[in-house]
Amino acid sequence: MGRVVVDVMPKPEILDPQGKAVAGALPRLGFNGFVSVRQGKRFELEVEGEVTPEVLENARKAAETVLSNPVIEDVVSVKDASGEVA
Repeated sequence: MGRVVVDVMPKPEILDPQGKAVAGALPRLGFNGFVSVRQGKRFELEVEGEVTPEVLENARKAAETVLSNPVIEDVVSVKDASGEVA
């Protein structure tokens, strides 16, 4: 079985209250040096057989129409678990 990983992030112009909360908490917890944080979503799609270019393209289409909200989010990567990018 293969696995496709899809990463989705808020568009740059969209406010990210979760990221802002994490950015505020990091220094209080002793993690310094981070200027900002954006929080996104990661999906792992398991497929029968190998991850082929066709599987990656199908996963990208699914990501752009179902897994993300195209008004406020960008699909930033679609790749197989071994690292091949669509």
